[in-house]
Amino acid sequence: MSLLYRRLGASLRGFSRTIHPLLVPENRQKPRAPAETKRFYAGKAMGGLKYLNQKEAIDVDQELFNEYKFSVDQLMELAGLSCAHAVTKCFPVEKHPRILVCCGPGNNGGDGLVAARHLALMGYTPTIYYPKPTAKALFENLSHQCRRMEIPSVAECPSVEEAASDFDLILDALFGFSFKPPVRADFVAVVELMQQTKLPIASVDIPSGWDVEKGKVTECDLEPALLISLTAPKLCARQFRGEHHYLGGRFVPPALQCKYDLNLPPYPGNELCVKL
Repeated sequence: MSLLYRRLGASLRGFSRTIHPLLVPENRQKPRAPAETKRFYAGKAMGGLKYLNQKEAIDVDQELFNEYKFSVDQLMELAGLSCAHAVTKCFPVEKHPRILVCCGPGNNGGDGLVAARHLALMGYTPTIYYPKPTAKALFENLSHQCRRMEIPSVAECPSVEEAASDFDLILDALFGFSFKPPVRADFVAVVELMQQTKLPIASVDIPSGWDVEKGKVTECDLEPALLISLTAPKLCARQFRGEHHYLGGRFVPPALQCKYDLNLPPYPGNELCVKL
């Protein structure tokens, strides 16, 4: 056999394997893992999704601010936008256009103001109830943005009957993971509205009035239809029995996820929230 023939035969054999996969030896056909199962962790074994206690939730937030240099308004914008997206997935604008957005005095209320602005841009008609506005520039700016977008507000908490007549959904953005019972006097009326209403409720991070770790304090506590956990779910979310639970906040750095063993699920495609 000539040298030319041996070289040509070797080239053809390689070419035939390229165009005909059945000619590739079995031990060279390695199946690829489905793309949707991949998660971005630094080599650590993945366990179950972690539910944070109150101290862990505070620590994660502080690291985002201090170690990763996120600003409060930056995270608030991302969180509020995630909440708006979760609402659109569970309560389409065609059936639930009118939303009463109930905002508290802290960062949870700020998330609600951001969500109201984005929901208005998505075709909804939000109305804001903000019984105790926070006298800080960040919150005043968020309120100003809503006013400039002509998002209405109400000065008094609607009654159960008024809410049923005027709204299709309540967005609960009263209290976050720093809340400790009992409910203060300024918010008793709106908490009672959410406990008694038949309207569906979407709660931001924590159903208002719940203990962040133990969940419902009394059997009268509200039962949201949608819970939007932010950054990572809190321990009280284990007691959630509603139809929809979403995780919002596609901003947690991989190193921080690993440090706290958060084991967050992958967000599909370019989504800002993921169903749990």
